[in-house]
Formats: sequence, C-alpha cells, structure tokens
Amino acid sequence: MSDSLIQGLQWYGAGAGILAALIVSLDLGRYWTGIGFSIFVTSSLALIAWGFFGPDAKGIGTQNIVLLAINLIGVYRYLIRKEKTA
Repeated sequence: MSDSLIQGLQWYGAGAGILAALIVSLDLGRYWTGIGFSIFVTSSLALIAWGFFGPDAKGIGTQNIVLLAINLIGVYRYLIRKEKTA
C-alpha cells in the first residue's frame, strides 16, 4: 500500500472520528446519533487499515477493532432497532 494512501487513512480516520464525536455530543436525537455512529464506523475501518498496513500503529488498529464493534452496536441501537416506548 502506498504511503500517501496510508496517510490518507490516518487523517480520514481522525477527521471522521472528530465529526462523529461532535454529532453524538450535540444530542440531536436518535437519527443524528445513529448517523454519528455510522461515521464512527467508517473512522474505525480507516484506522484499522492504517494500523495494520502502516508502520508502528498496531495498537491503534487493535483498539479500533473493539471500537468498531461498539460503533456497530450504536448503529443498530439508533438507526435499526425501533425506539422503545414507555
């Protein structure tokens, strides 16, 4: 994999993570929280690839495997599963 593609994965992962965190923190409702988690998923995928294809970043890659699972739960919870009613 080329160095520029590896760097692009790193920077995309960082930027997408920032955007997703902002969206989730604004608490704009279920739909937007789900969109935030969807963006987190893309961030995790990019950082997993960067972590394992780039030099000396295996820890970030491993961390993002776990975060990917957590983010997929968020996507399911906020975009797929119906909201529970009281």
